[in-house]
Amino acid sequence: MSEQNEKLNKEKPYWNPYLSGIGLGIVLLLAFVIMGRGLGASGAFSSLVVSVENAVAPSHVQSNEHLKGYFEGGVNPMKDWLVFEVIGVLAGGFISGMLAGRVKKGIYRGPQITDKMRIVYAVIGGVMMGFGAKLARGCTSGQALSGGALLNLGSWAFMLSVFAGAYALAYFMRRQWT
Repeated sequence: MSEQNEKLNKEKPYWNPYLSGIGLGIVLLLAFVIMGRGLGASGAFSSLVVSVENAVAPSHVQSNEHLKGYFEGGVNPMKDWLVFEVIGVLAGGFISGMLAGRVKKGIYRGPQITDKMRIVYAVIGGVMMGFGAKLARGCTSGQALSGGALLNLGSWAFMLSVFAGAYALAYFMRRQWT
């Protein structure tokens, strides 16, 4: 029995990135054809936050034109297809990780940082990304995938800037992981 468990828990190789890219392109094309818009994640989180805010302070939501727009036509924002997209991404990622033997409990960090500080920095980074996505009216996945596929100049400039900034910052961050 333990030999069988070892076979199940053995990590499988990653998918071919070119085939994965083609698959992602097909999903993006189908999103445009079926839903009339591209992929993105921040809209789902906005729907979640506005729904919670409406449950806690409905008068505030109704007095704010932007927030009130989420409820136009009497539709619950949690029924937006992007919410189900994100749920599907989370479920699909988990299932894929399970099938590949890559789901493990742990905190990935370098030797120069504690578990607690790694979590603190991850939360700070996540909040900053969420704030930036709201300011930009979209997330990096929406910009890169959907905007890039539509050949939007702003999306391409944004993504080149993201990669250039990450490459420049990598030199300083590398010390945290070695």
